[in-house]
Amino acid sequence: MTFDPSPFAARRAQLAERMRESGGGVAVIPTAREVLRNGDSEYAYRFGSNFYYLSGFREPEATLLIIADGSQTRSVLFCREKNPEREIWDGFRHGPDGAQARFGFDECWPISELGTRLPDYLADRATVFHCIGADASEDARIVQAIEAVRSRARSGVTPPASVRDLRLLIEEMRLHKQDDELIAMRRAAQISSDAHRRAMRFARPGCFEYQVEAELMHEFLSQGAQAAAYTPIVAAGANACVLHYIENRTQLREGDLLLIDAGCEVDGYAADITRTFPVSGRFSGPQRDLYELVLAAEMAAIDKARPGQAYNAYHDAAVAVLTRGLIDLGLLAGELDTLIETKAYNRFYMHSTGHWLGLDVHDVGRYKIDGGWRPLAENQVLTVEPGLYIRPADDVPEHFWNIGIRIEDDVRVSAGEPEILSHGAPKSIADIEALMRDRH
Repeated sequence: MTFDPSPFAARRAQLAERMRESGGGVAVIPTAREVLRNGDSEYAYRFGSNFYYLSGFREPEATLLIIADGSQTRSVLFCREKNPEREIWDGFRHGPDGAQARFGFDECWPISELGTRLPDYLADRATVFHCIGADASEDARIVQAIEAVRSRARSGVTPPASVRDLRLLIEEMRLHKQDDELIAMRRAAQISSDAHRRAMRFARPGCFEYQVEAELMHEFLSQGAQAAAYTPIVAAGANACVLHYIENRTQLREGDLLLIDAGCEVDGYAADITRTFPVSGRFSGPQRDLYELVLAAEMAAIDKARPGQAYNAYHDAAVAVLTRGLIDLGLLAGELDTLIETKAYNRFYMHSTGHWLGLDVHDVGRYKIDGGWRPLAENQVLTVEPGLYIRPADDVPEHFWNIGIRIEDDVRVSAGEPEILSHGAPKSIADIEALMRDRH
């Protein structure tokens, strides 16, 4: 597919304008580092989210500068040089000239020159914008460059007077998704939904959680996703009551529910979907009761994912439905309002109902502004994921023991009805059981 640099250039221009509103200066945005796994083998490389959001550039060993000087905006990339020998071993490199031509930067230089050139870009600038504390070595680089400028004071050069956290500016931008981002997120959700369908068709008593995980990964990669967006959770039976279970080694048994929390990454953007279904293909009575309750809570929460609603409104809607249902099922006793106020539901539902979603699975962006929950706005994307986790206890009916259920969708806040990006993954009892009847 042809690369379009214009959305990234537009984001750089938008960030520069935000920098000017804060007095102008230079933003320094490095990409992620390569990390050794063991010996001389590295973990699969994944670019830094902020860096990619502004550049579209996927190679390691790169740093982006954005200069907001008066009414002028310039973008400068430092990247690896062309190296035919290393490209034989490690693959293609754009090099500075190629990167400038393809990605539309105003200047490109070898990454080896960053240390010597950075002081020149900081000289006579009011502020350095930088993700303070994210990487100690990058913090040190900024300090060293400022000191290098300060050493030229007798020649009339002025160092930056302040260092500001870039995250305060860029995270608000990333929270509101643009068309190219939504295209990638819809694709990630569609592939992930297909993977959940594949898992439902495959899973049966006797197979292992890791075999189901392999089916998920097959669908992700065969459809062109770059990777799983996070380590998949494939949790059978009591394992589903462990919120971040990732061992994925247990054999599936007749009568188990299987909870799968898995999503892929497409062009840097994540899907995050959870489905829970019966290994045997049919829900038992207690499983059905709890599942219908979680599904009702999810639907009530999704309905609150609308512009102008306070962020916490969808969590509160889910809690109200779950608490009422827990009373009806005999798992809680007392007045509804009191149980909600005292968070008695935390025994069975101990996490929030969702989070922002985007380049990071738990994406950036403040949930509160000036001490209050922020109102939702169009083109924000969030997860909606209520659940119930019933562990054995003397005061819990035995037929509910070790049932863990979570239902999670990826939802875009829109001007009309909320857009469920992950609609392709079945979640009604009728649809799940119908799909599993057709297993072969």
